[in-house]
Amino acid sequence: MLNKQLLDALNDQMNHEFYAAHAYMAMAAYCDKESYEGFANFYIQQAKEERFHGMKIYDYINDRGEHAEFKAIEAPKVEFNSILETFEDGLAQERDVTRRFYHLSELANETKDFATISFLNWFLDEQVEEEATFDTHIDYLKRIGDDCNTLYLYEKELANRSFDEEA
Repeated sequence: MLNKQLLDALNDQMNHEFYAAHAYMAMAAYCDKESYEGFANFYIQQAKEERFHGMKIYDYINDRGEHAEFKAIEAPKVEFNSILETFEDGLAQERDVTRRFYHLSELANETKDFATISFLNWFLDEQVEEEATFDTHIDYLKRIGDDCNTLYLYEKELANRSFDEEA
């Protein structure tokens, strides 16, 4: 049985993961609208990953004998000025997720819920990777600047990205 405050926070995080997937799909839609299919694919794969994270929390809540509760998801931002802005927004979103997992970890530590501490460690490790990925893409996009040929090649590389739950 989970502590009520911890259960509520896990449910909030589960819902936030599904919101993040929604936000990444909005970024994909912007990229598709601007004919950047490779960048759109990046965000579609990112959305799949966020849904996977949401389901991982869903399964954990249920495995602990509790009830996963779904809430309304707010509409994400849909207008962007550039591809770079989508990545900057993505990094801000990932930093917020990291902060949220730190808070969850604090709650689990306070209640000495060692199973949840162990469960959350996977997400903390994942967030290091997520933030680094967005940081790298932002660096690349800034370096590319207005070089359309390099941007084209970079986009083609991102078109090959796929999310693998087993990885």
